[in-house]
Amino acid sequence: MLKLRNTLTRAEEEFAPLEGNTVRMYACGPTVYDYGHIGNFRTFVAVDVLRRYLRYLGYEVHHVMNITDVDDKIIRGMLQSGKSLRDYTEFYTQAFLEDSRSLGIEQPEVMPRATDHIPEMIDLMNRLAESGHTYKSEGSLYFSIGSFPTYGKLSGLKVEGNISGARVDVDEYEKADARDFVLWKEPKEEGEPRWPSPFGEGRPGWHLECSAMSMKYLGESFDIHSGGVDLIFPHHENEIAQSEGATGKPFVHFWVHAEFLLVEGEKMSKSKGNYYTVRDLLAKGHSPMAIRYLLLSVPYRTQLNFTMEGLRGAETALEGLRNLRRRASEFSGESGTHARVQDALTQARENFEAGMNDDLNTSNALAAVHDLRRDVNTAMDAGEFGMGDCDAVLGLLDRVNSVLGVLPKEEESLDPAFVAEIEAMIEQRNTARRDRDFARADEIRNELATRGIVLEDTPQGTKWKRK
Repeated sequence: MLKLRNTLTRAEEEFAPLEGNTVRMYACGPTVYDYGHIGNFRTFVAVDVLRRYLRYLGYEVHHVMNITDVDDKIIRGMLQSGKSLRDYTEFYTQAFLEDSRSLGIEQPEVMPRATDHIPEMIDLMNRLAESGHTYKSEGSLYFSIGSFPTYGKLSGLKVEGNISGARVDVDEYEKADARDFVLWKEPKEEGEPRWPSPFGEGRPGWHLECSAMSMKYLGESFDIHSGGVDLIFPHHENEIAQSEGATGKPFVHFWVHAEFLLVEGEKMSKSKGNYYTVRDLLAKGHSPMAIRYLLLSVPYRTQLNFTMEGLRGAETALEGLRNLRRRASEFSGESGTHARVQDALTQARENFEAGMNDDLNTSNALAAVHDLRRDVNTAMDAGEFGMGDCDAVLGLLDRVNSVLGVLPKEEESLDPAFVAEIEAMIEQRNTARRDRDFARADEIRNELATRGIVLEDTPQGTKWKRK
């Protein structure tokens, strides 16, 4: 039985969907004003593992992840760029999707954009106004946290000392003292995006967006809401207040939050030179699967120290698993099975599931897979391995990889056009070698290497694999 740490109750609880066999899950997605950094993707990979494991357990998953395409940072960037809001945010939306595909992150069933859901946000504000939770000030509409007695229940924030009527109208703030927050913002400068509403022309506050979109697609009460720990306050706290203030129903059953990421033991910062996007690491020649492996190698609620040494270690660990799969795939021997291997398979599956059921302890889950690698290699070296064992090993590797997602077949998770380009370049290289143009052949090999593709010349022809 899967147990998850519920931020709301501060306890590990057995998970079961609120209704039937379908898990309704919402994840806070990217704010599309820049390329995503590895801290962002630590959370997105954690959510992907949760989604995959729920399906492993036999649940249907209806997963919604928003695209925040209007907020303070986006507006500043848009105005500086001279582009329209849609053009500015579409560029970074597509970049996010490309990076996600590189890391093997499955696309949610629904990915709504905030600016496509203004009517739903207006409806939510109308319900809050009718319930006495809002007031207008200087052209903007605010939520009064004094009208919601349980404000602070997610973050543990004490609100008794908050100043009555004190307001904050920026989308993000760090001070841990509660303030009434903005739902609908009056435009402050020329060119700022705006929409008509009963509360005047303006645009939604960041917190309002997620409540409106999650409830549209998942209902007024749903199973799981996930994100990084930085979103607990104020974003998720405010989501609860405005959602439950409008509906009178519990908003979310389980709140699941991923911890921060450090880089070389320090907080990631552009000024320190330790700020990395996924693209930065790929450009340095690192494998996307090694990045994913490192991001999930530590349980999601444990702070991860991301290091270049750790990234190299992830690649070594992955190569060991790839070699096991390759060795099993190419095995040709006697039929039948061996008790030694079958026992190792049973133990590996049980340990893998025990780790994942323990609040998604991916460290223990990976340890189970590496124990299997050791045991199977030992059995093969001793000649205690049959064709039946081979099928069982490959089957279990595929099963656990449906959760971890670190062992795609070479052609999987790559753009089909890129796969076709690789094959074409290999043929060009073969032609160059036949013509004894070895300089050109080496040039093609090196070009593919810079793009993360390694060539292996074998008696059966040239094979390729990802770094």
